[in-house]
Amino acid sequence: MYHILICDDEKDIVSAIEIYLKAEGYKIFKAFTGKEALAIVRQEEIHLVLMDIMMPEMDGIQAMTELRKHSNVPVILLTAKSEDTDKVLGLTIGADDYITKPFNPVELLARVKSQIRRYMQLGSGQTQTDSYSIGGISMDDRLKEVTLDQEPVSLTKIEYNILKFFLQHPGESFSPKEIYQNVWNDNPLGNERTVAVHIRHLREKLEYDPANPRYLKAVWGRGYKIEER
Repeated sequence: MYHILICDDEKDIVSAIEIYLKAEGYKIFKAFTGKEALAIVRQEEIHLVLMDIMMPEMDGIQAMTELRKHSNVPVILLTAKSEDTDKVLGLTIGADDYITKPFNPVELLARVKSQIRRYMQLGSGQTQTDSYSIGGISMDDRLKEVTLDQEPVSLTKIEYNILKFFLQHPGESFSPKEIYQNVWNDNPLGNERTVAVHIRHLREKLEYDPANPRYLKAVWGRGYKIEER
């Protein structure tokens, strides 16, 4: 089942597109600002984004610029007839197609299917590599093995998943809430302190000096990240 993110500040449009696409068997994620869309793409496996240009907080062009820094997921812009300049700009910075409102549902579905087919045929939609590393830490996700300076390290399932999440995003900082949401796939509901406990355990297993970590570092006012000092 392919996952499609619909991003438009007009909720009626989002609901209408959702009906069309769900009928075709797609799983739908919804956002109403560019910021919300970026958060979903970061947290979920998305195969296509339908992105409105004119939105509050962060418009579609700004969201496209940020999205292309870390993802090549296909994007179809939803535009008004008066937004010709924005259409060109959107295509220039990485949009794959655009469709003008009001749109024909049959045309929308055809464009969606075309972009997803192209994305998957080119191999862009395949899962990420099975191996990750930073400094002396290596992970073989196929074998579920972690080594530190070529020596095996025994991790719990949660510790492993936290480490994998960090290794997939080297140098990026995440709050305890974001870590919990991505690793536990649940709303933290005050459980952010649980993350700190597991980070401490990971440091004890992966750092020669846990009090002065080389890899798993605290980011003041933000949370944690992994990088090699």
